[in-house]
Amino acid sequence: MLLGASIVTLLALLVYFATIINVGRARMKYQVMPPAMTGNEDFERVVRVQQNTLEQLIFFLPLLWIFSAYVSELWGIILGGTWVVGRIIYAWGYSLEAKKRMPGFAISTLSALSLLSLCLVKLGLIVYQQLNF
Repeated sequence: MLLGASIVTLLALLVYFATIINVGRARMKYQVMPPAMTGNEDFERVVRVQQNTLEQLIFFLPLLWIFSAYVSELWGIILGGTWVVGRIIYAWGYSLEAKKRMPGFAISTLSALSLLSLCLVKLGLIVYQQLNF
């Protein structure tokens, strides 16, 4: 049923939605009106958080679901939850100062790369078994 993957997906999307809200707030705070995307360094960091989170979601969500379906839903919840926490730390740090984004970036990236590598191993084993070597 993959309830855990569904919950982690919703949490990840809530984090992304929060980044969208933060961009809107930053536009008002720093008076950067659409369609402008530059003009204030603090605003630009908030926008980068939103854009980077969107880019990471495209990589993360399929991995979460493939991992949960073929490897382990429990570990999918753990690694996926770690990714979500990492993105929150990333967003908080980057909004303060560009250098402070690295801990959250490292946490979320290592989580996603763990999902990727374990998916590759598991699916490789399944294909190997299917080919009856």
